[in-house]
Amino acid sequence: MKFPLNLAALLAASFLLTLPAHAQKAYEPQVGQAGKDVIWVPTPDEVVDRMLRMAQVTPNDYVVDLGAGDGKIAIAAAKKFGARSLGIEYNPEMAKHAQGNAEKAGVAGKARIIQGDIFATDFSQATVVTMYLLPGLNLKLRPTLLSMRPGTRVVSHSFTMDDWEADETSSMDGRRAYFWVVPANVNGGWTLETGGDKAELSFEQRYQKIEGTVGLGHSQGGLREARLRGFNISFAYVDNNGVRRDYTGRITGGRMEGGFRGDNGSEGRWSATKK
Repeated sequence: MKFPLNLAALLAASFLLTLPAHAQKAYEPQVGQAGKDVIWVPTPDEVVDRMLRMAQVTPNDYVVDLGAGDGKIAIAAAKKFGARSLGIEYNPEMAKHAQGNAEKAGVAGKARIIQGDIFATDFSQATVVTMYLLPGLNLKLRPTLLSMRPGTRVVSHSFTMDDWEADETSSMDGRRAYFWVVPANVNGGWTLETGGDKAELSFEQRYQKIEGTVGLGHSQGGLREARLRGFNISFAYVDNNGVRRDYTGRITGGRMEGGFRGDNGSEGRWSATKK
């Protein structure tokens, strides 16, 4: 019996739906297949391993992979490092395939791959963010990444963040991975208190790089070796008695506090509040 073309197609589709699951052809992603903004190219296993080691992933971390593909980074974070992980993948078939991979790997309780748009899905609770995206997408994501909790680690396969310089670059057989730590915002004026004495601090910041000055009566002293890493800060200056004071501390919102040591043997606690 012959059927009109559209009816034949409908009957064929209905027949496929009645087949047992094992008889239906499983979805298999193809290298180079088109996605929303990128084509899919899997990250080699040795690069995945290095990316997660650069971020020093531990079981205490929550790793989010942007553009998860077949889920291998989220799966590795859970299986090899014991972390909770989430992969965000735009293609619904790929996301379902990746979740199946997580189940096969025995980490479905720790690794989850969902269908979603990386620019619309909230991943602000991540402690580690991984990605293999194009430079334009990295730049589009950069404001979101910089607004995350200071100390969040970010790793990108192949592509940089333009003028936000990486804290580390690793190379593997011609491939590169870039690592950043999201810095706290210290730009502007602060009031420094040290043992009852007050002084005015001022920082100029460009991503994780800082420089600044401290008020010393009628003069401004320059800060030496000023460094910012996530929520940790350190700097030094020479006071009006010729004593070098080295400060280390931690930033929490509009406040920082820590300890200092002078090269004359003095030491104590300090704090600073944002103006």
